[in-house]
Parts: sequence; C-alpha cells; structure tokens
Amino acid sequence: MCATCGCDTNTSTSRQNGEHHHSHEHNHLHGKTIIDIEKDVLYENNLLAERNRGYFDAKNILTLNLVSSPGSGKTSLLEKTLTDLKDRFNFYVIEGDQQTSRDADRIHATGTKVVQINTGKGCHLDAHMILHALQGIKPIENSILFIENVGNLICPAMFDLGEKERVVIISVTEGDDKPIKYPDMFHTAHLCIINKTDLLPYVPFSIEKAKEYARQVNPGLRFIEVSCLTGEGLPEWYQWLKENILSTVQA
Repeated sequence: MCATCGCDTNTSTSRQNGEHHHSHEHNHLHGKTIIDIEKDVLYENNLLAERNRGYFDAKNILTLNLVSSPGSGKTSLLEKTLTDLKDRFNFYVIEGDQQTSRDADRIHATGTKVVQINTGKGCHLDAHMILHALQGIKPIENSILFIENVGNLICPAMFDLGEKERVVIISVTEGDDKPIKYPDMFHTAHLCIINKTDLLPYVPFSIEKAKEYARQVNPGLRFIEVSCLTGEGLPEWYQWLKENILSTVQA
C-alpha cells in the first residue's frame, strides 16, 4: 500500500508495470519500534521525475500533465486538439486510467501514438510509470507529449512526473468552488481550462467565482474557457500550445 495516498499500487494492473518503491526505516528505541515514514516518501519519485525532465529537455519535448476530476472532458479536449493540430505538430499521448483501454482507443483513432497505463487500485500516475511508458513510445525531438492523468483532484497533485506544464481542467458541470476544496491541484497548475462552457445556460456555475477561488490559491494561474462542442476557446488553447512548443524548441 502506498504510504503517501493509501492506494495499493503493488496490485496494479499497469501495462507498464508501474509500482511505488517507498523506503521505510525501522528504528528501535527503549524497546519500542519507531517506523520512520518522514523520510520523504516522494524522494524516489522526484528523482525519477528529474530524470524524465532531463530527457524531455534534451529532446525539446513539451510535456503536459493533464489533471482533473473524472468526467471533466480531458479526453474529448485531447481528441479535438490532436485532430485539429496533427498536421502541424508531432504528438504522443500517455493515458492513465484504473481500468480499460477505452481512452487510449479513442486517442489511437486520431492517428496518434499512445500508450495506456492501467493503475489498478492506484489513483494516480507516477514518474516510474512515465519512465517505462517513454521506453515504449520513444517520442521524437521537438514534439508534444500529453499525459492524461487518472481522474482525481487529490493524489496526482503530489506526484511530479517530469512535466513542463501542469494543466488542470474543470468543467462547468462541477462546483465552482472546486479550486478551494482541492487547493493543492490548483496551486501546482500552470493553466486552468474551464471546459463545457456550452452548458453554462443550464447549470448553476459562475466562471468568475471559479476564477476568484482559484486565484486565492494560485494568483498567477491562467485561464482559458473552452467548449469542444462549439469550438469556443479552442483557438486560444491552440495558441497557448504553439507558444509553449516554440519556447521549448528555442530553449
């Protein structure tokens, strides 16, 4: 069982065989056993994340970690993006889900090279899983790698995967107070996409309140409002991608 979030990744059904390796020191003092779990249980993950980041930097790969709660529309946004921009950029995708290859099948249908990671009882991806997935897809230089994380606003916030940008997606069908209920995710994000804006006339969601709450935990967070159905906001999202891939290549 993972000491960080309680998920049992040792029973993972990951196709990449992703596992946690948390070390625990047992100290004996005056006949008592002290289990030291404060030796940064994320230490190994962070080392592997830096290894991943070095790989991405060396090959000028713009790596985006897409995070959200389940049902926010991550996969639909990804499908639309890959379909519209596949003639301009080289894309690769790593899909994270507890079970099935349904999302990977949808991405594969766009003509994009994709690897599915099934985490089993795990509730997030980690740097070790990404390292093994990279060995399978072997992205080329000057490309874009999307990592679609497991739908969860809590645990993925703690795990650095080596990404350059973390993009949090929230849909208008969720509460506009999500940013202050799950502050760690929004605090660690670089961009917030507010998705499914075509449903605004039918749901009690305030975009301004959502932004206000998000800025309370991350004053520098940028926002893009999007509807994959109507196309609203997609040009701004695509422009953000272009700017970041150009800055990555130039770096």
